[in-house]
Amino acid sequence: MADQLTTQAVTGTSDPEHRYSLRHDTSLPALLAGLICIVVSFSGPLVVVLAAAAAGRLDQAHTASWIWAVALGSGLTCLLLSWWTRTPVITAWSTPGAALLVTSLGAYPYREAVGAFVVSGVAVALFGVTGLFGRLIRAIPAGIVNAMLAGILFSFGAGVFAAVHGAPVLVLGSFAAFLLAKRLTPRYAVPAALLAGAVLAAGTVGLPLHFGSGGLTRPVLTTPGLSWPALVGLALPLTIVALASQNAPGLGVLRACGYRPDDRLLIGATGAVSVLLAPFGSPGINVAAITAAICAGPESHPDPRRRYVAGMSAGVLYLVVGSFGGVLVSLFTGLPKELVAVVAGVALLASLQGSLAGAMADESGRDAAVVTFLATASGMTLFGIGSAFWGLLLGVGTHLTLSARRRPSPAA
Repeated sequence: MADQLTTQAVTGTSDPEHRYSLRHDTSLPALLAGLICIVVSFSGPLVVVLAAAAAGRLDQAHTASWIWAVALGSGLTCLLLSWWTRTPVITAWSTPGAALLVTSLGAYPYREAVGAFVVSGVAVALFGVTGLFGRLIRAIPAGIVNAMLAGILFSFGAGVFAAVHGAPVLVLGSFAAFLLAKRLTPRYAVPAALLAGAVLAAGTVGLPLHFGSGGLTRPVLTTPGLSWPALVGLALPLTIVALASQNAPGLGVLRACGYRPDDRLLIGATGAVSVLLAPFGSPGINVAAITAAICAGPESHPDPRRRYVAGMSAGVLYLVVGSFGGVLVSLFTGLPKELVAVVAGVALLASLQGSLAGAMADESGRDAAVVTFLATASGMTLFGIGSAFWGLLLGVGTHLTLSARRRPSPAA
């Protein structure tokens, strides 16, 4: 049948007895993990995209086309790559990249900015298909990768309790529902938190369900232009941010969750899709990290081989939101921030726990892991590149420094 495929297990070992069946593998927690992924993506990072569009003085049609393009690209790559690889592949636009555009997009004509998007996509695709980027990522010790993931997720775990001040009944009630469901029926702990949070939000801070107006989004095609200032000022930093702040942590999340991602396929495919959608306003599609942890962790499904359904669920929902952007985007952006914080936090709790355990597993590498964790969790930025990259770099530097063999002292 078309929905069955014999393939390798996520550990990379041959498992001829296991046959993948989409009908059999589909589960409610996996579908809801995809929904939570979309809620997290559109309730926070979208605001940065809108700010970048405003900085570039884009009109409503071009802004809607931008959202359509990034949602379409994310949806297609999530859906197809998750199905093809049987891995929960989550892709998204680059939030650090959008933040970069907030300060720089207005300095260039829009046609030249689109040309820079195209060049950046080509560069990312080449780094992917040649395997150079993957070789660099695989050389990093597992403890450092896990520490980076823990640093990325730390703010979401802490965010659950930081949100108590704003809506104590909502947050504590939702967290209590999560713990109770975790005790009685672990697979439905996150859905229970989401349901309880929605009910409590409606009765306390309010649950505004504002739907925008309009039907299907109409994309706007812009002919790319090329200029050296835009290539240097936009294409180069966008490429660095995409590889260092998005794709490196994204591949690291999948590795930390026990998968062996095909970096050539994932980076090459997202780069190619970025090139195709750049004329419609997309600055780039990348492998996601935070939302990937939601779908790749045990809360999605206890069996890692069945978590790919969460990636496909996210892909379908991306396509729906992108197609009806004006109707649904306002719904996600209007959700109470406390509800988003507690649901995202409990959904990532198991991944945070696993990454902390993995980071500390090798006693000889704990110094490097701690440096990686602290640098990543700090949220530092330098040269427009986020803390995940610098955490990896500082962690690897610590590892090399402490593990280097000392030269024997010369004989007296």
